[in-house]
This record gives sequence, C-alpha cells and structure tokens, in this order.
Amino acid sequence: MATSPPATAPAVGTSVPRADGPPKVTGASRYVDDLPAMPGEIFGRTVRSPVPRGILRGVRFDPGFDWSDVTVVLAEDVPVNVVALILDDQPILGAGKVNHAYEPIVLLGCADRQKLARAVHAVALDIDPLPPVLDARAALAGDEIIWGADNVIKRYLITKGRAEVDRERGEAAIDGALARCDVVVAGTYTTHHQEQLYIEPQGVIAWWDEAGAHATGSIQCPFYVQKAFLKAFGLAPDRVHITQSVTGGGFGGKEEYPSIIALHAALLAKKSGRPVRMIYDRTEDIEATTKRHPATCEVVSGCDRDGTLRALKIRILMDGGAYATLSQVVLSRGALHAAGAYRWEDVWIEATAVATNTPPNGAFRGFGAPQTIWAVERHLDRVARELGCDPLDLKAKNVLRPGDSTATGQVLHASVAGEECIAKAVAASGYAQKRAAGPVVRGRVARGVGLSVFMHGAGFTGSGERYLKGKLALDLAPGGRLRVRTASTDIGQGTETVFRQIAADAAGLPLDRIEFAVPCTTSVPDSGPTVASRTVMVVGSILEAAAREIAGRVRAEQAAARQPSAAADGPSGEAAPPVELSFEEAADRLLAREGQVTSVKQYEPPGYVRWDDEAYKGDAYPCFGWACDVAEVEVDLDTFEVTVVDFWSATDVGKAIHPVMCKGQIEGGTLQAIGWALSEEIVWQGGKIKNPRMTNYIIPTSLDAPPFHVVLVEAPFPFGPGGGAKGIGEMPMDGGAPAIAAAVEHATGIAACALPLTPERLFEAARGAAAPSPAGKGGRA
Repeated sequence: MATSPPATAPAVGTSVPRADGPPKVTGASRYVDDLPAMPGEIFGRTVRSPVPRGILRGVRFDPGFDWSDVTVVLAEDVPVNVVALILDDQPILGAGKVNHAYEPIVLLGCADRQKLARAVHAVALDIDPLPPVLDARAALAGDEIIWGADNVIKRYLITKGRAEVDRERGEAAIDGALARCDVVVAGTYTTHHQEQLYIEPQGVIAWWDEAGAHATGSIQCPFYVQKAFLKAFGLAPDRVHITQSVTGGGFGGKEEYPSIIALHAALLAKKSGRPVRMIYDRTEDIEATTKRHPATCEVVSGCDRDGTLRALKIRILMDGGAYATLSQVVLSRGALHAAGAYRWEDVWIEATAVATNTPPNGAFRGFGAPQTIWAVERHLDRVARELGCDPLDLKAKNVLRPGDSTATGQVLHASVAGEECIAKAVAASGYAQKRAAGPVVRGRVARGVGLSVFMHGAGFTGSGERYLKGKLALDLAPGGRLRVRTASTDIGQGTETVFRQIAADAAGLPLDRIEFAVPCTTSVPDSGPTVASRTVMVVGSILEAAAREIAGRVRAEQAAARQPSAAADGPSGEAAPPVELSFEEAADRLLAREGQVTSVKQYEPPGYVRWDDEAYKGDAYPCFGWACDVAEVEVDLDTFEVTVVDFWSATDVGKAIHPVMCKGQIEGGTLQAIGWALSEEIVWQGGKIKNPRMTNYIIPTSLDAPPFHVVLVEAPFPFGPGGGAKGIGEMPMDGGAPAIAAAVEHATGIAACALPLTPERLFEAARGAAAPSPAGKGGRA
C-alpha cells in the first residue's frame, strides 16, 4: 500500500503563485461580456431621466420607429417595484416622480445592438421639473423635503466621558469639557465624491427557465442580488440562481449596485422570454452607479499645553444621494472612526446622513472611514501647529495603547500596534530628519514630508457578525482533495489563493489539493457579503476550522486502518494485518462509506465582543488594524501641481498570509487614496456629471505611482486564521490623503482642509498663505 506523503511545507506566510494568475495573464479568464451568447439572446439598455427632480407624467414612444422586435419594460411591469436592501426606498424603475438624474425609467431589449441604440433615442420622457436639492446642508435645512419627513436618512450619537453621563445634555457637557482645556482648536474639513472606476464596468446576463430566475455577472455579493430577486419577483430562494463570473474589480461599487442591473436584465428576460445581456459602457457606469459619500466634518478639540488630548466634539454630515442604499452603515463606520487612533477623555460625535437629488451614494473602499480620518488627521495637524510642535510628536504621544479605550468605550487589549507602526514608518522614511530640516526648495519646486496615523476596524460593526451568521462549506472530494464553497468572492484581491493557503495548511495538504467552487447562491452557503475587511479574518477562520475537521476525519480513517480490528478477516479467520493507507486512499474509503463528507461552519465572534446598538457603546469591532503612512511630495510653486515622489506605509496586518498580495493591497489602496487626494473629482452641473469618462475623470496610472515602501507589521489577532490574520482591504484608503496634505503643508505652508488638492484649489488657498522661497521657512536651497 502507498504511504502518506511527507508533511508539506507551510503555505501561510509565503507568497505562492496566484491561483487566478495564469488564466488572467493568458486571457483565458472569461468576464461576463466574454461569456458565449446564449440561444436567442438579446441586449438590454436603459432610458434614464435627464433631470434631477420632477414629476413623471408619461413616456412617449416615437410612432415612426419600428418597435416590433423591441421589448419594452416600464414600472407597471415590475411585480414589486423596490430594490431590497436595508430600506425599501429605491424603485427598480421610476414611476410618478424622479429623484435624481440618470434614474432608470424604461428598459429596452433588442437583438440588434444598433437598433437598440436608436430605440433609446426614440423614447421621450414627459417630466415636469422641480427644484432639486443638490447640497447636503440645504437638505439638512429641510426647506424642500425630498426624502422621508426631514431628508434625514440616519443619525448616530457617540458619547464618552462627561458627555455620556447625560446624553440629552451631552453637547452642553462636551462644551463644558472643552472650555476647561488649555488649548481649543476648531476646524471644518470636507471630502468629495469618488468614482470606484473598477477596470470592468457593471454587467450581467439574466434568463428564466423551469428552474426559475438566473443571473450571472460581475457581482461582489451574490446573496444581495438573490435578496433583491426574492422581493421583486416574489420567488422562493430555490427559484433564484445568482452566479458570479470572473470579476474585474469592485472597491465596493459592485456590492449593492449589481442588484439593480440584474433586476433590469431579469425583467427584460421575463417579458421577452429570451436571455438578456446588459453591459454598461464607461459613461453610463460613471453616471448611474454609486459613489463615495461626500462629507463635511466640523471638529472642535481641547488639549493641555503639553499636547495631552482631552476633549473632542465632531459633527459629521454625509450626502447619501437620492436613496438610502448603504448610507446608514457607511455613516456608522465614519462615526466609529472619527476620533482617530487616539485617546480622548470626553467625546461627542453626532453623525447625520441626508438625501439629495444626486445619484445614490453607496459602498466604497474604506466605507466612511476615509472621510472622517481625513478630518481628524488634518485637525491634529492644525492642533500641532497651534502648540508649536511636530504632528508626529502630538500623534505619537496620544496614540491608543493596550488598556486604553476608544470613543465607544471599547478597551483595547492584545493586537494594538499603533506605536510600532509609527516607529517603523518614521524609521523607514527618515521623517524626523526631513521635517527638522524644513522644506527643501530648489528653484520653484518645494519638497515636503507629512504623515498620518490611523486604525481601521475589521469585520462587521458590533453585533453584526452575530446577526449575519456567515457560513462556509468544505467538501471532501475524491483523491483526498478539498473543495471550498463560499459566497466570499474573489474580485481581484486574491481570495481564492489565500483561502487555498489557509485550507492547505490547516489540513496539512499541498496547495494543489484545494479546489474553489464558483460562487453561486444555489450551491454555496451565505458567507456574508465580501465587504468590511472580513473575508480573510472572518470567513478564513471558519475555513481553517472546517479544513482541520475534515483532515482530522481522514486521518482518523488512516489510524483505524492501522488497527488489526479494523481490517477484514483473513482467509483463515484471523485478523488481517494492519493497513497503511495514504491520505488519498483513506479519503476515498471514507467517501465510499458515507457518500458525502462535508463540514459546514458558522462564524461566531469572540465571546468578549459586547455591543449596545441603542447606546452605540461597546466593542465596535473584534480588532483593529493599525497603520502609519508617510508621504513625500514636490509642489510646483508656479502651477501648484503636486507630485508624490515617495511613500512609506507601516501597516499592521495581524499575520501576512501572502506577503506579496498584502503589500499589493496596501500599494493599490494607497494609489487609490492618492487619486482621491490629488486628481479625482466629479464635476457636477445641475445634478448631472460633466466628466463621465476616463479622459476627464483623472485617476493615477502606473506612471503616476511613486515608489512604495511597505513595512508589514504583524500584531496577531488571536482569533484570526493562519496565526492571527486581520482584514486589510479597506485600511490603505484611509491614510494617503491626510499624509499628502500634511506634506503639502510642510512644503508650502498651505494648510488644506478640503479635498481634492487640485492646483486650482491650492492656488486659491495660497492667497491666504505665504508660499516658501529658497530663503523662507528655514528651507534649504
């Protein structure tokens, strides 16, 4: 008999080849628009509102156009006209009123793409325009009510210290705490829309058959789409089959929006009786889909003369757009991160999201935290300026340490790495020496350096994971292989590879023994959405447990075979000699006896996690990742163009399952943050986007990327897989913008409080700040 193979080398902690690398490099991967045409397939298009607000009186179809082979779907054709998400406020198709430009009103389907394009222009919408509300402050004022009773989608209040004693009079208490401080500083900080601009636009193919409704597409969260179908069509779960195709990026933009395009394709398919392919072009994708929420943060802080932080008061206002989508969750995360990575005795944070007549905003990498971390980091830079100290000294003095508590009263114990991240980023970058030397000015170019310190919660907020009950299944397959079944999707971040590493090490198998099932709601359990930096930390941990369980059962089969009593009787009736089975043989024997061997695991958060949703107090997250970013920039003193010339990040990942992909996530997220900081800007006019294309919505390319120097810090989370992995997908988005702004301030003296830092904005800001010269500000020529 064959013997068991020698123990395999550990996969966790090594940068193994990506499982999806070869097919993507060779072009073998099939994205949704690469999938072969289905028999009878037609194409779908959307007719959208040209105005941001109005009363829809009717739809007119050009009588001179041949509509004979065009399928038309209106709101009256929708069984239940609502997109199921957190709140049922968004219609699948507009009816009666229009709440934003690009609101979908009519769906058209045709086999001839050119005729379909002409058909879109043969539809006229009769809309009586109304005055739109396009600004969050105007929405909060409530002069025009466009959503609910007061335009307010959600409010949160977080209090600590004196403000917590009496929440009704908490604002007066925080004002009193501030009044007792030696140094009180106030400021207002704003951030803007950002487009996810994933490389592959939204796309889906939908059809109906005897099994029910089907949709395959570029989807981040298949069970979100299934939920939307259940509501809209009144179907049972076993009648809805949602499958993820290879997906070219998401960054949150394919979290909730695919429900809409999938519903549209399915409505056309149902009415036409034919499969429907809907693929957005880049313009429609930018115009119609969700964006990052703009935010305004009004911050007042108090501290001692020695820089000890005492009291913090923040008002956050986020623009949710026309419908709620995920605004209340984005707002929650923004509020929970608003106090930054610092100790405060007294805290009062009021966070409000309002509706406006712009397209709905939704999920985006960082999920509200980049907006508020921008505010608190820029504010502490201002406090340091008031105190006459370097921001590093202020931030290092007050960074949270083990035993400290956050704004929600969460006491931090293990896996607290703020100090270590600061020390390693400062050492790697030479920050202290560069700051001490002052800005370097050569000719009309000034160079400066700045830093940011931040933490980011991993997993769902508070009791979210207990409510979600995310599951994963692992099957034993012939030949001793393991097959992972999960709704956690790979959208380019490397989930398939990392999950293989976790399962292989837990089972003691080579990587090539681990298979990954295509995520489909029909065949995989609901693992929860692929969001919130939870895939590796949360779902990976139950995968690890499942792999250990199944491998244990196979090895128990091997052990049983070694016992004479477990062998069949020999020809003379005596016990047969022990049998040495390989892992593969033992697995096949176990499968032959039981038919199916599967481990289904459900995630349970650590027992210490306690959260009060009413008071918004307690353990907001099981753990936090920590980071310190350092940016070095050059600013042209004539044009005010900013170039990031070097970037360092010391980032706590808990345990690096795949070090190269960890660094890739940090570098990619940081480049996205650089784009948000310097160049990415939606230009609005009358509620419509004026730059919906890649020629004038400017993102950084590889040519704009500075050298990245990433230091992986490992402060293990005891409940993370592979020896303590945390989630890191969102965190790199948090620190880039404030670090760059701090570097610009060091170089020029311009203390920017609003993003993006375009040359035009810096020019306007420079009118109130003296630009450095070779002899000024202590700079070196």
